[in-house]
Amino acid sequence: MSRFAWTPSEAQLEAANVVRLARRLDCSDYHALHRLSVDDPERFWAAVRDDLALPLFRGWDAVSDDSRGIEWTTWFTGARLNVAEACVHRWARERADAEAAVLRAEDGGRTALTWSELSRGVTRLAEGLSRLGVGAGDAVGIFLPMSPQAAIASHACAHLGAVQVPIFSGFAAPAIASRLADAGAKALITADGSLRRGSVVPMKEIADEAVVSVSSVEHVVSWSRLGIDAPTTPGRDHDWDELVRDAPGTLPPLEVESEHPYLVAYTSGTTGRPKGALHVHGGFLLSIAREAAYQADVRAGDRVLFATDMGWIMGPWTVVGGGSLGATVVYLEGAPDWPADRLWTLVEEERVTMLGVSPTLVRALIPRGEPSADLSSLRAVTTTGEPWNRGPYDWLDEHVCGAGRIPVVNISGGTEVGACFLSVTPMAPTKPCSLGFPALGQDMDVFDDAGEPLRGEVGELVCKRAWPGMTRGIWGDPERYLETYWRRFPGVWTHGDWASVDEDGYWFLHGRSDDTLNVAGKRIGPAELESAAVNHPAVAEAAAIGVPHEIKGEVPWLFCVLRPDAEASADDISRAVTNELGKSFRPERVVFVSALPKTRSAKIVRRAVRAQALGHDPGDLSTLENPESLTEIARAV
Repeated sequence: MSRFAWTPSEAQLEAANVVRLARRLDCSDYHALHRLSVDDPERFWAAVRDDLALPLFRGWDAVSDDSRGIEWTTWFTGARLNVAEACVHRWARERADAEAAVLRAEDGGRTALTWSELSRGVTRLAEGLSRLGVGAGDAVGIFLPMSPQAAIASHACAHLGAVQVPIFSGFAAPAIASRLADAGAKALITADGSLRRGSVVPMKEIADEAVVSVSSVEHVVSWSRLGIDAPTTPGRDHDWDELVRDAPGTLPPLEVESEHPYLVAYTSGTTGRPKGALHVHGGFLLSIAREAAYQADVRAGDRVLFATDMGWIMGPWTVVGGGSLGATVVYLEGAPDWPADRLWTLVEEERVTMLGVSPTLVRALIPRGEPSADLSSLRAVTTTGEPWNRGPYDWLDEHVCGAGRIPVVNISGGTEVGACFLSVTPMAPTKPCSLGFPALGQDMDVFDDAGEPLRGEVGELVCKRAWPGMTRGIWGDPERYLETYWRRFPGVWTHGDWASVDEDGYWFLHGRSDDTLNVAGKRIGPAELESAAVNHPAVAEAAAIGVPHEIKGEVPWLFCVLRPDAEASADDISRAVTNELGKSFRPERVVFVSALPKTRSAKIVRRAVRAQALGHDPGDLSTLENPESLTEIARAV
């Protein structure tokens, strides 16, 4: 069997954006291009700007400035730009009548906007917000279902120079309130409701409950998605359509400096209290455009569908990545697996060229059966969220990617990264479950405990130089930013992921390093234990935690979700783990549950599992989609 899952054909190489960039920079292969991107950022980022024809009102005088230290590096000094201009308005001039955004509602409805319509919608909402007193630097919450309206709201904030605060569409009021209060939001944009799994989510009602306790919110703008009657507060509440009805649509986008705040993205990650990662216009635009173009190979006229939400960084990634390259974005309201074949049907009906999914979503779809839809329009499937294990990866490759016809573009970064650290490239063969290589512009390494480079073994994933998409700090908490990312190895970003590099130079992730188990002096990431369990044919999903043990320090417990109609015993799962990892890592306990706690971005929250199992305070649970799963875990334990 070939060790590669996909090898680019001559035709695929000839058409790839990254090959075009490499030729522009006289690089013979991806590794040469990557070396240049790290060693000569001035030349590299100028080539990216020119190759993608990214419109700037004014070019930069210097590519970066680290005079305040690497932790506070700024980028594209002197440049003036606006993300809304680069992602919407320029295409309204160049491709006015082409389809820009499509809503595929959960009830089967479909609406579409051209670039001209999208641009006018952005400008008119910006004008409406401006009349309410929203201006440059003001924070605006966006609590909307995944839809063209979410993109319009995002770009309208950018158009004004306001700072958008995207919020998960499934949050409860306390989680929304905490983020609005932390950001000091002046306004909130929401919808009367949305649909998820056949039920109405009363978003305006939830928003009203949230803003009662947030004194900074002066205005709430509501999109009438479902036509639901909701109470209104005079002077505070505004109907979206009425707000923009008389707007002329002539306000030009504000020319802002490259470092002007663009986005505060909140994440709880695996470590508890949510933190707001600040991103800026120049760094976010250049980083995301680079990634969508040269890693995911998105092009003008492509059709992009990412099963995501604006409250996960992949929501803004989709809006900016698709928009900066002139691709049509298909927005999926509701759950991608309700009904079971919905995602595959949308790929066929919308002729999607790039599909984005998480490994967790794929694992959930496998028991529903193989896709019967025509997926031949796909040129790439981009995946992110957590490490892969071999069984689900192979299923995706065989049944969605045509057994090596197109690549699984596995990428990994994070909310604070603003893009990816590691990524498959269309310029080289892919290995199953691998993340390929360091992304362009990212100076990555794997360190041991002493801060020395490590190969062939698992160590800490680090980045040794600043990059444009890097968060400019945690909103309102610079000390937490420094402590979280820069203090472990001074001057080096420590990301909190376990990684390794194999003998061929391919990179792999092994889960969060702050989730690491230490079993009798042997360290292992939970993802490795989970992967071994999921390789058992009866197991759909698993979460591994470390439980204190007097002799061994820690012992692993596994919480497993079985496939429908499948049966397995705890001994069966334990044998599957020891057969793959050895007897040292035999789970002390295997617990079967019907579901694991997950965020709306489909990440399993292991810290909540561990806290519940040990009777500890689980910390912030506002990102959980299914908090009831913790009650079942407590009963099972």
